[in-house]
Amino acid sequence: MSVRSIREIVEATTEQVGAAKLEMLRAIGPARVREFDPFLLLYVFDYSYPEEYTKGIPWHPHRGLETITYVIRGDLHHVDSLGNRGRIRDGGCQWMTAGSGIMHQEMPRSVDGMPDEEKESILDGIERMYGVQLWLNLPSKDKMAPPRTVDVAAKHIPEIVRDGSRVKILSGHYETQAGPFVGEYVQLLFLDVTLDLGKRWVLETVQDANLFAYVLEGTGRFGDAEHPVVTPGRAVLFQKGDELVAQSEDKGLRFLVFSAKALREPIAWHETIVMNADEELSQAMRELRQGRFIR
Repeated sequence: MSVRSIREIVEATTEQVGAAKLEMLRAIGPARVREFDPFLLLYVFDYSYPEEYTKGIPWHPHRGLETITYVIRGDLHHVDSLGNRGRIRDGGCQWMTAGSGIMHQEMPRSVDGMPDEEKESILDGIERMYGVQLWLNLPSKDKMAPPRTVDVAAKHIPEIVRDGSRVKILSGHYETQAGPFVGEYVQLLFLDVTLDLGKRWVLETVQDANLFAYVLEGTGRFGDAEHPVVTPGRAVLFQKGDELVAQSEDKGLRFLVFSAKALREPIAWHETIVMNADEELSQAMRELRQGRFIR
């Protein structure tokens, strides 16, 4: 069995997102899209005060990709052009297939129109807004698939606790347990892993799939002992291999694992729309201007 060695460590950078210029960390993005294929973006949000996040992400379009939003802590409302309305709360997850096109917005719990006292009470009750959003590319044959949104509450996300490790399975399979998602177009493994102090953890992986981890909390090493200690705010891209090995350091370790097979297709990308050719991007922008984006 070959252990995956580290190919690259990427430090997250601050970026202003959406029309409201909400600040988030971007762990991966366009500059390394070829290496991380089929992963496009990983946004990380972590706010401790309501004034940091209440402006949310107003209405915006997507086409040609999927977004997976995992709210570790918080209460996030979403509305889309399909008529879906919902909330992603502590530990919950949403899988959105934009496909041929969708308009949506992501906001913290709405307080518009409420009396000031009630508004302050709600905002005081939201101590933290913490989570991630992954953008996953769609294969060219599925770029115009029907859009769909699925929400899963925390209670429906399985967790395996064993020998100093806690593994939440958001998508794919871990040991004998299946998560609530798999991925109809791109099969995704998405795990939330917490290791106690000094715990060694091994994950069997698909040998030729791309795999990266993002460290949320604590410190640890991946792969061989000679590899550097990885701290929070860093994405670790791995070489191909049969196993991922993680070892927690003095503070324990919490990290996310993402794995899927690369698409190896051309990418034409403009803001929230990801296609395969510039002509397809031009068509999408033209349809947006003409009000024909939603099919």
